[in-house]
Amino acid sequence: MTPRVAGVLVLLLRLVLGAIFIVAGVSKIGHAIEFAQQIAAFRLLPQPVIAPMALALPFLEVLLGGYLVLGLFTRISAWISAALLLAFDGAIASAVVRGLTLSCGCFGPNDKSVTTWGEVGRDAIFVLLAVIVALRPPGALALDRKIGNAS
Repeated sequence: MTPRVAGVLVLLLRLVLGAIFIVAGVSKIGHAIEFAQQIAAFRLLPQPVIAPMALALPFLEVLLGGYLVLGLFTRISAWISAALLLAFDGAIASAVVRGLTLSCGCFGPNDKSVTTWGEVGRDAIFVLLAVIVALRPPGALALDRKIGNAS
């Protein structure tokens, strides 16, 4: 694969992942109570963590998505995205194993997706895509190239 093709491929992966994070985050902003209920339903986190997470996580998702789309702090954003997606994937897999059919909470209160092995597989693919972005130079049209952070 030529460096140019690889750069375009990384750009496309950045845009897909960035858009997913932006849409997911924006769809949860303003719905902290519903999102907190969805988080609590997984029965994985202590109660005092749930409300702050429900408030902060959507903004983190939008921030990461924006960084990925812009190609700014690309590698660290991609690694954080991969870790976050892996955590989401683990939570969904845990629910499936425990026989819980829950709203995954992925795209806000109107998201009808439930915890299934299909959701686990989808998130596993997203983890893989984020790792690919993290391991490669930031790709075409990345702001990291403009600021000399493209190694």
